[in-house]
Parts: sequence; structure tokens; C-alpha cells
Amino acid sequence: MNEGTVSVRALAAGDRLAWERLYRGYAAFYEVPMNDAVLDATWRWLMGRERRVEGLVAVRRGELVGLAHYRSFSEPLLGKDVGFLDDLFVPPAHRGLGIGRLLIDAVAAIARQRGWPVLRWITAQDNAVARHLYDQLAQATAWVTYDLDVAAR
Repeated sequence: MNEGTVSVRALAAGDRLAWERLYRGYAAFYEVPMNDAVLDATWRWLMGRERRVEGLVAVRRGELVGLAHYRSFSEPLLGKDVGFLDDLFVPPAHRGLGIGRLLIDAVAAIARQRGWPVLRWITAQDNAVARHLYDQLAQATAWVTYDLDVAAR
């Protein structure tokens, strides 16, 4: 999986510090507070034997310049597992190089290998730059997403 000097590979244990920089950038983009406990839990999910979440990284000239976290989930209406792209991030300095597309294509290839008929993801409605790419690759749905704060309920 390669485009020019950018390649995509599985996230590896030695990527922790570079991954953390990227993931903090992702959280900051969405204005979500980040702390060491969240980073540690997410890293355990990514590196654990059960691989609750899996990760890919884009590499350019030896530097991690993008990340994608994905997982399977059961889709009862299809009676099958499908894929979910949880997180996709490319730092501003590396945008416009096709890195986001490479990462999505890499996850889509994994989805095909695993027999997932759908790869799903969400983004903020005002994320115009990402949505421009997403509109080229996938079909926006009519579904509206809700988050219930169960502690406040």
C-alpha cells in the first residue's frame, strides 16, 4: 500500500510515542480532552492479544504522518460483522498528499479480506475537508447519531 513516499502498515509496539503525538492531535482537532489514562487504555486495546481495536499508520520518510483505528462489529440487520473506522487523522502539515485516502483504502482492503460487506464511519458535520474526501469514497447515510450520557440519565 504505497503512494509515492507514503506507505501504510500495521501499528507496531515501537510506535507508541509517535502514535501518541498523532492521537493527541486527533483529540485536539475534535476538542476532546486527552489524558494518560485514555491513551494507555486505547494503546492496550490496540496492542492487546484480543485486539479490540486495530491500527494502521501512514509513514513518510520514516515519520508517522497518519493513523487509522478500526474494528469489527456485528450488524444484526445484515446478520454479519462489518467494519467500523473509529479514528482517522492526518496532521495539517501532511494533508493534501493522499494520506487519508491511502488509510481508508487500506482499511477497506482489510474489510474485503475479512468478508465485511460494509465499512462505516462518522465525522463531524462541519468537517468539510474530510467530508470532501469521504464523499468521493463512500455514500453518506441519512442516519442521525445520538450519544446518551448514561451517568447523567
